[in-house]
Amino acid sequence: MTELTHTAVLRRTVARSLAGPLRSRPRIRCRRQGHRDRGDVPGWVLIAVMTAGLVTVLWAVAGPRLTSMLEQALDSVVGP
Repeated sequence: MTELTHTAVLRRTVARSLAGPLRSRPRIRCRRQGHRDRGDVPGWVLIAVMTAGLVTVLWAVAGPRLTSMLEQALDSVVGP
């Protein structure tokens, strides 16, 4: 092989070895972010379900008392 051919092969090899990691980095970053975002959804669902359950329990326990407090407050307001 001639010196020009060796130089061309060397340049091509170096270019491929440098371009490979640069091309794969954004893909790896996107996969990691997608995995992290996808794993975060069940946490939010759990928070929403637990909040709804807590509101239901509190409403069942304190509902009659809250209703009577609201009625007393509305009865005390003097309207036109």
